[in-house]
Amino acid sequence: MLLSCTATRAQERFTFLRPPQTHIAPEDGALASRQMDSAPGEESENTQLPARLQRQMVSFPSHEAPGTVIVDTANTFLYYIVGNSRAIRYGIGVARDGFTWSGVKSVARKAEWPDWYPPAQMIIRQPYLPRMVAGGPGNPLGARAIYIGGTEYRIHGTNDPTTIGKHVSSGCIRLTNEDVIDLYNRVTLGAKVIVLSM
Repeated sequence: MLLSCTATRAQERFTFLRPPQTHIAPEDGALASRQMDSAPGEESENTQLPARLQRQMVSFPSHEAPGTVIVDTANTFLYYIVGNSRAIRYGIGVARDGFTWSGVKSVARKAEWPDWYPPAQMIIRQPYLPRMVAGGPGNPLGARAIYIGGTEYRIHGTNDPTTIGKHVSSGCIRLTNEDVIDLYNRVTLGAKVIVLSM
């Protein structure tokens, strides 16, 4: 199995942040119109997920500005703040034990169908890994990657949607390809990314 994240742990210490309590709110037309529809005869990746991990608009009281990304590692959710105490919640796969990190960073770069170069630390642990995988459906980074500044971590898609809701990565945050495309289209360069402690 290919893993797409580095093993480097965050070196900085950050103040413990707690996620606010959330309540599911009915989806509104604006979100529904921006969600991707599957082609006729195709099953959406997201419909294969448990309901709690499917992309949805939720009530999310926060003092953060619209456009902020909040990663709730413990509960395997990513929130994209839209304002007015609401957020889009995505189910995510997160770091496995020993590779979790937290902090406040920003989006440094975005890429469509990115190439994957396993970092040196990962090659040491898993010498059988290829040294490069070209972007495309077989790439473990999936359809999009959002690079988190000051780290080797990314928010990215996955070629294995069964990992959503699980603690499996080496530090990166993964979404279904449908969800990462949706998030990629919303998030801007420089946007704040808050990764909460476990």
